[in-house]
Amino acid sequence: MDDFDVVVVGGGINGTGLARDLAGRGWRVLLAEAQDLAQHTSSSSTKLVHGGLRYLETYEFSLVAKALREREVLLRSAPHLIQPLRFVLPHAPHLRPAWMIRLGLFLYDHLARRELLPGSHGLRLAGSIYGEPLRPEFTRGFVYSDGWVDDARLVVANAQCAQAHGAAVLTRCAVTQATRSAHHWTVTLQTGRTVQARALVNAAGPWAERFLRDRTQGQGGQALPARGLRLVKGSHIVVDQRFTHDHAYIFQNPDGRIVFAIPYQERFTLIGTTDVELPEHELPPARALIDAAEIAYLCDQASRYLARPVTPADVRWTYAGVRPLLDEGGSASSVTRDYLLETDTAGGAPLLNVWGGKLTTYRKLAEDGASQVGQLLGEARRPWTASALLPGGDLGPHGVDIDAFTAALQARHPDRPATTVRRLARAYGSRAADLLAAPPGAEVAPGLHESELRHLVDHEWARSADDVLWRRSKLGLHFTAAQQAAVAGWFQAG
Repeated sequence: MDDFDVVVVGGGINGTGLARDLAGRGWRVLLAEAQDLAQHTSSSSTKLVHGGLRYLETYEFSLVAKALREREVLLRSAPHLIQPLRFVLPHAPHLRPAWMIRLGLFLYDHLARRELLPGSHGLRLAGSIYGEPLRPEFTRGFVYSDGWVDDARLVVANAQCAQAHGAAVLTRCAVTQATRSAHHWTVTLQTGRTVQARALVNAAGPWAERFLRDRTQGQGGQALPARGLRLVKGSHIVVDQRFTHDHAYIFQNPDGRIVFAIPYQERFTLIGTTDVELPEHELPPARALIDAAEIAYLCDQASRYLARPVTPADVRWTYAGVRPLLDEGGSASSVTRDYLLETDTAGGAPLLNVWGGKLTTYRKLAEDGASQVGQLLGEARRPWTASALLPGGDLGPHGVDIDAFTAALQARHPDRPATTVRRLARAYGSRAADLLAAPPGAEVAPGLHESELRHLVDHEWARSADDVLWRRSKLGLHFTAAQQAAVAGWFQAG
């Protein structure tokens, strides 16, 4: 029987972040994920690293400040995966007065130290390239800064970092049973393998409560106490690009919610998100799906602002995820996105449950959680991730300037198409140099060669075409059905 210090259940952003932090502090860690890394919630976000401007209206100043601090940390840690993004907020006077928006943006600029991003300012939309895609009644607005992130690749980078520090990372390997004794957990994996751990971390996201109820046992076989979660589905649509500049939009809606329209994958626009609360009796679905009402809602809200209306027929792709939110009452859109780390030692070996959270604060959640695990184990060890780079994040003399890094990479490989070099640079960062230097092998689909597929299998836990086309990349958006089938055929050929 193998022995570990900590078993982490869940291969989303919180689970991989915790595994990374724990392993980097020297603990023996096993991460077990039932399916692919980031297969559900953590690849279904709006792809933003942001403070959450709208949370100021619900007075969540602490959450916003924490997220804004983390925004700077993350921009430095993975400049290939996370880049600055400017947002245009068209002013709709009947929804929020200009003074309120100016005050909110002032707070947003100053609640945390800001070094990498420019501040906010007013904007005359009429005659501006940022006003051109909008309906003519929107004549003024505001501009502010946040960040864009490749969410699924961020999860993979954390798993790679955890593995580099000695963690065992198992995908498609569910924990089928975790039994507690006085001093350790006995954990049975889907493969039949059994391991022992001094502590257990439940980072199963929407499945966290279900995991405790169905897969764990305390001493004497008793059930472990769980916390109720509100499961809220967030859905997005992707349409052909509605504007060619590099800014995103944030649209205020009459229902009090906001919708983003974001430049996506060079020639598309990403529009989201919704907040649809799942019925209490409905378990988290294996694959959340957008419904017709959500598509209509997103199209309608975007069309209130965009001069060229968005219709359901325009939708090229959709995705949806289930967010596990702390149950504090109120509407789904007003429920806090903050996290709660809950420790339990009353029944024997330590347990840490992760409830809630948002992508932007995952590193801080992991840091806090690892510190709590250390206290439970009686081995306090110093945090380390605040100044650490993620794999691929060292761009050398280019610092956080991914465009300069890409230009230098292109200069070293003038024979490779610029679109391929740009995609590899943003996906792999400094590791793209090795991919470009290696013999590419056969081209399986446009711009996707065997060498990259082998890398994804050998170093990024990819096991299927979907893992590559919709999580490790978004090439599925660009490929025809026949080209997608060619990638699936490569995997089937083994």
